[in-house]
This record gives sequence, C-alpha cells and structure tokens, in this order.
Amino acid sequence: MSEDTVGLAPAGPFPPAERAAVYRAIRERRDVRGQFRPDPIDPALLRRLLQAAHDGPSVGLSQPWNFILLRDPALRARLHAAFQTANAEAAARFPDRAALYSSLKLEGILQAPLNLCITCDRTRGGAHVLGRTHDPSTDLYSTACAVQNLWLAARAEGIGVGWVSIFRPEDLRSILRLPDHVVPVAYLCLGHVRELHTQPELQARGWGRRLPLDDLIFEDSWDSRPTA
Repeated sequence: MSEDTVGLAPAGPFPPAERAAVYRAIRERRDVRGQFRPDPIDPALLRRLLQAAHDGPSVGLSQPWNFILLRDPALRARLHAAFQTANAEAAARFPDRAALYSSLKLEGILQAPLNLCITCDRTRGGAHVLGRTHDPSTDLYSTACAVQNLWLAARAEGIGVGWVSIFRPEDLRSILRLPDHVVPVAYLCLGHVRELHTQPELQARGWGRRLPLDDLIFEDSWDSRPTA
C-alpha cells in the first residue's frame, strides 16, 4: 500500500491545556493500595478505560492482550489467599527491613470493586509477527504499553489503579484457568478512590526514592554522559 492511499492527519502539538493534562496524568499517576471506595465503576467509564488500553501500540499490530474482569467474591478470595502465600515468601527476602515491609499495604484485591488481569497471548498474530522476528519479548512489552495506557486514562477519570505483582505465576494461571500460551502480565485493582498520595507511596514511606533523571541519561554508548 502506498503512502498516498493511507489516511493521514496533520501532525503537531496539542493545545497547551490539553498538553498539560497529559503531563499531569503522567506526573500524578499513583499505585493505589488502600484508598478504594466500594461504589462500582460505571460501565461506560470502564469501557473507556479498556478502549484506552486497546488503543495501545503493539508489535506488528498483533494486539496480544486480553482483559479478564474479576468481580466474583469467592474467586477474589482465592486470589487474595494466593497473594498472601507469595507475600510471606517475599517478606522473608527483606529481613533487614521486615518491620517496614510488614507495614506496607501491597494490594487491594478484596477492597477494590473491580480486579482486572491483563494477559498476553504469545500466539496472537501467528508464528511470525512483523517486528517480533528477532525479539520474541516484544509482545510482552506491547501488553505493558496497554497497561500504562489504561493507568493514565484511569488517572484522568479519577479511578485508582493498583498493580499487584506479588503472585506465583502458576497460581494465577491455575486460578484463572489460563491456557499455556497465555501469560498473565498485570493483575490490577481498580476503583474510585478517596485520595491519592502526593508522591509515590514507597517514597513517602521511606522504602525508596525517585532517581535524578540526569543520572540516567547516556549518549551514544553505555555510561557516556551527554556533552551538553
């Protein structure tokens, strides 16, 4: 297909207010654990969030994601139990910070009105996907882009999102009955929130800090600092 037959639109920056809103969503996005309200997410709003994720970039336009909506209380109780098992294992890896670790709330599985698992179908697009021929992991990166799209859209809509990463992958696979070729990428808790931290919670609680951007910028090769 020639470029002349492809639909094109003018390029250029957004108006200042719209541009500022994009950067605000990025800057104020938070990983929410314990501020969820019980009221449900409006179906039309949820649809907008899922559409934002589905609008994400994907290698070879493969769109490898699926979205599993998790509302059943009994199912979520099983998932919470699986988290607790994995979290006990994780806590043992930080013996020098045990008290701080135990004080952190790392999930909202039972509190959030909706849980969502975003998966990656490693077979989507067939055996050979444009752009994935030399790096098979690009479908996983694509799915992560969908997650970020949803997260930023959720911030703009006033919906909190918390990513629960402390699971044994085999537990998620078993409980959600995932086929072998499907990988769970992100387990998310979603809901309206009472408030948000003004800085990342782990920074506020003293677990870590945001690194200075200038320390992370190289030019032309690893560990070669920009000259200007």
